[in-house]
Amino acid sequence: MMDEFKSMMNLTRSLSFQERARKRVPGMSQLFSKRPEMFSLGVWPGYFSRAKGARIWDLDDNEYLDMSIAGMGANVLGYADPDVDGVVCEAISRGTSSSLNCPEEVELAELLCELHPWAEMARFARTGGEAMAIAVRIARAHTGREKIAFCGYHGWHDWYLAANLENENALGEHLLSGLPPAGVPQGLARTAFPFRYNRIEDLKAIVSSHGRDLAAIVMEPIRNHYPDSGFLEAVRDIAHDLKAVWILDEISSGFRLTCGGAHRVLTAANPDMAVFSKALGNGYPIAAVIGRAEVIEAAQQSFISSTLWTERVGPAAALATIRKHGACSVADHLQRLGTLVQRGWQELAARHGLAIETGGIPPLSHFSFLGDNTGTWKAYFVQQMLARRILASTLFYPMWAHTEEDVALYLKATDQSFAELASAVSRGTVRSELYGKPARSGFQRLT
Repeated sequence: MMDEFKSMMNLTRSLSFQERARKRVPGMSQLFSKRPEMFSLGVWPGYFSRAKGARIWDLDDNEYLDMSIAGMGANVLGYADPDVDGVVCEAISRGTSSSLNCPEEVELAELLCELHPWAEMARFARTGGEAMAIAVRIARAHTGREKIAFCGYHGWHDWYLAANLENENALGEHLLSGLPPAGVPQGLARTAFPFRYNRIEDLKAIVSSHGRDLAAIVMEPIRNHYPDSGFLEAVRDIAHDLKAVWILDEISSGFRLTCGGAHRVLTAANPDMAVFSKALGNGYPIAAVIGRAEVIEAAQQSFISSTLWTERVGPAAALATIRKHGACSVADHLQRLGTLVQRGWQELAARHGLAIETGGIPPLSHFSFLGDNTGTWKAYFVQQMLARRILASTLFYPMWAHTEEDVALYLKATDQSFAELASAVSRGTVRSELYGKPARSGFQRLT
């Protein structure tokens, strides 16, 4: 199998470039989720030369249909979308920054508040993690308190990883595993406390010990499961009773279920702040913190400032993305294709006797192999799909650029790859037939 794969796939430049990266870039990537070892080191191409629509070309000019992570969820419309890129190119031609501010940031603030009438003001950044740090800083400034209760994944900043200072895997006990707090000051211990999604009793236990010290309750409105009836409303009521700030992290969920925050269709309860990034700019760096004026004005009481938050490309891209997203009913398309893929995974796994578990809302779909050899099975699946010129993993984040024909092609290849995996399992040869290494298991998002 190894020789056969090598004869089918020329990855010479792609793999040699990874060796160059290993010497200069810790982890070979700026994003944990894009490390080749998360898929199959020695097989996963790692780097791209160009991308268009739902297609990607690697450094050896192999063309793939990308049915994987869609830029980790950032490219909701597709790669090099002509409408967004056209607006960006025009913005670049007029200058991306100057000694004055760009008007697009005001237009973007107005559009986001129009989509979310409860919000009155906005602040902008360029990445989701820093935007969450801004939101938490604002909440602390507004309340004069320090402690945070949270549910879900919220990035890499100190305020969040502080939860793991006293117990190195506090997050792993019921939320996320494998997030080491090395480098986070010990003085932040006992300032961040996780609770589980749809487990209001977890939050009540935090409140009983720390309630009047809580500056904010932070949560993703949805990840893998829909909220139980009354759950989001109950969290909102607790926050308001405590006069704490209720912050919804819409970095992943935003622009998946509707044009705007997922909370728009999940609950009538309005947050005090919401945070967006990823799909907001279709791959261009932009993040937004929107909120009630009374809360977000507290940004004036703390130093929250950065030169490149004022550049023009991010807001221009976001304006174009939002307008196209709404006009084309992109959320409906994502829901439809994600549902087709989830159903396909389940039917094909059953056909070939493979034990899998599927999850996630359709626009953020994933499956996992069950058993003791999940990393090896995943790498085998990745390898078989690459041989068919499909970039695939155990996740599928649909884009507007994907078509139902793409899904049919993907499921046909999945059928063939599952059949080959089942055959290798029966022979006991899955590991020996890998050209690359087993996939490393990264942190798990279990909300």
